[in-house]
Amino acid sequence: MAQFKDDTLLAVQRSKLQPPPMFKVMLLNDDFTPMEFVVLVLQKFFAMTRERATQVMLKVHREGIGVCGVFPRDIATTKVQQVAAFARRHQHPLQCVMEET
Repeated sequence: MAQFKDDTLLAVQRSKLQPPPMFKVMLLNDDFTPMEFVVLVLQKFFAMTRERATQVMLKVHREGIGVCGVFPRDIATTKVQQVAAFARRHQHPLQCVMEET
């Protein structure tokens, strides 16, 4: 506690900062995007090894969705936009989405 000249005591307030919300970035399966392209996207935008990217790609292929990573909102948004633009440039319908964890 802090004491001032007029002997007033003030309680020190401690604010509890919440960590920022985190967002999962996920790829969705489709019947047109080649598996090799999905592996390339995972390596290029999510810094995965070829082995890890292949595991995630197979999860997307088998289960319809796969998590690429968990990020703060601004980074997740950027990654979704980058993947969408890259897929469009290469004429693939690959979809990348995000949701709060």
